[in-house]
Amino acid sequence: MPDLAEAAKTTKAWACYDCGKCTATCPIARVGSQYSPRRHVLAANLGQRQELVGNGTMFACLTCGLCDQRCPAQVNYTSLVQRLRELSYSEGREPECPHGGALQAMMRMMATGGTQQNRLGWLTGDLNTDTAKGDVFYWTGCTMYYDAFFPDFGSRTLDGTRAAVRLLNKLGVKPVVSPEERCCGHDLLWNGDRKSFEALARHNTQLVAGSGASTLVVSCAECLRTWKLDYAAFFAGKPPRIVHITEYLAEHLEQLPDRAAGGRAKRAGGGGDEPASANGRRRVTFQDPCRLGRHLGIYEPPRQVLGALENVDLVEMRRSGPRAQCCAGGTWSNCDRYAKQIQTTRLREARATGATVLATACPKCQIHFRCAMQDPNLKGEIAIELRDVAELVIDALD
Repeated sequence: MPDLAEAAKTTKAWACYDCGKCTATCPIARVGSQYSPRRHVLAANLGQRQELVGNGTMFACLTCGLCDQRCPAQVNYTSLVQRLRELSYSEGREPECPHGGALQAMMRMMATGGTQQNRLGWLTGDLNTDTAKGDVFYWTGCTMYYDAFFPDFGSRTLDGTRAAVRLLNKLGVKPVVSPEERCCGHDLLWNGDRKSFEALARHNTQLVAGSGASTLVVSCAECLRTWKLDYAAFFAGKPPRIVHITEYLAEHLEQLPDRAAGGRAKRAGGGGDEPASANGRRRVTFQDPCRLGRHLGIYEPPRQVLGALENVDLVEMRRSGPRAQCCAGGTWSNCDRYAKQIQTTRLREARATGATVLATACPKCQIHFRCAMQDPNLKGEIAIELRDVAELVIDALD
């Protein structure tokens, strides 16, 4: 368990210029919250434990990474937050989960083990998978749970999961989809429960190693971040190659049978110069997940895939790529009026491009935006179709 001095040292908090760019950048601070990354970095340097871990304010951070990207002193504030949350959790403080802690309870049950899961109930007869051995392991994440938890939002994250497997099949791949898979533990780690996270990490890395897979394909940006960065210390031998489904598709676009090629990607913000349905194409804009983009530096593969589809015109939002606004709720640690304001602003930005579809590469983004669109006062203003990138590829092929 890191102490405050160690957390400040390892995250370079000591290098802070006190310039305030982190707070000026912070999405939460910009919508009116009193949350201030600069104040917390200063408190870490001064050893003010009560200011940091005694009042739960660290759980307001979205861990989106914008402040890390723009800090001239290269302070890793996001990692500082993660370490301070561990300290808070060790003292009995947890975020006030907007869903009554049900999701965290589910994850801890999986970490404890012994709970029977119906992990393969979502598979349909047309999906060709293995349950034990294979060269490619497809990591499903928790989409089957999310759709059950959020029926009122019209959650359809499993559609993206099925589309990913269907696309792997079209590439001649019969992926391993294991009934023994458990939650990756991303949310537990980022809310301070390292013990439960490590139990999940040990189980999952052993599971994938036992399958003999040389490649692990992941659809959830948060699962991908966890596997690539946070699981590194848990591999007993050589880890598999770990890629997002959009990376895998970008590498194999030419191998897709009857590929719908020839799409014309537009990168300008705004609506372009053609109506959304011109020549049968759909105008699509893409939401960069924080974990996929700023945490892992993966920006181009989703755009390469969307831009290659004949029935898609890709248009960029005003803030895209490294500047993209997050969905404001990645770790299930907060859901308040500030988060809703961020989501509403982002959906307006998507609508302003003239797009009829907002494509995502992470199920969490889809859930949070669907939640925001439930506001009866704004539904007509911010409503937009939400689809996983894999779904749009399947649409183009089928």
